[in-house]
Amino acid sequence: MENNKDNKQINIDLKPEVARGCYSNLAIISHSHSEFILDFATVLPGLPKPEVGSRILMTPEHTKRLLNALAENIGKYEAQFGPIVTESPRATFNLTDLNPNGPKS
Repeated sequence: MENNKDNKQINIDLKPEVARGCYSNLAIISHSHSEFILDFATVLPGLPKPEVGSRILMTPEHTKRLLNALAENIGKYEAQFGPIVTESPRATFNLTDLNPNGPKS
């Protein structure tokens, strides 16, 4: 008996304006009890502050599925192209780190 569970395909509609994508070199992640908010922003020299190009809201369950899918795909990428080297082990920061003129202590 054939297992149709493994053969599921989802047809999606990808509009041209979305297909172009949105460049991001900064992700800001926040959460509440019921959702995760992922803001994808771009930090560029000469701009006074990062500009959010896209905001994604997800349930905690879907966010964990995304985490697992990213881990799986990073593993496949590194198996093919070698390790991804990051400049710094620091993965998080405070938003005031982006604005040197931020709140004063």
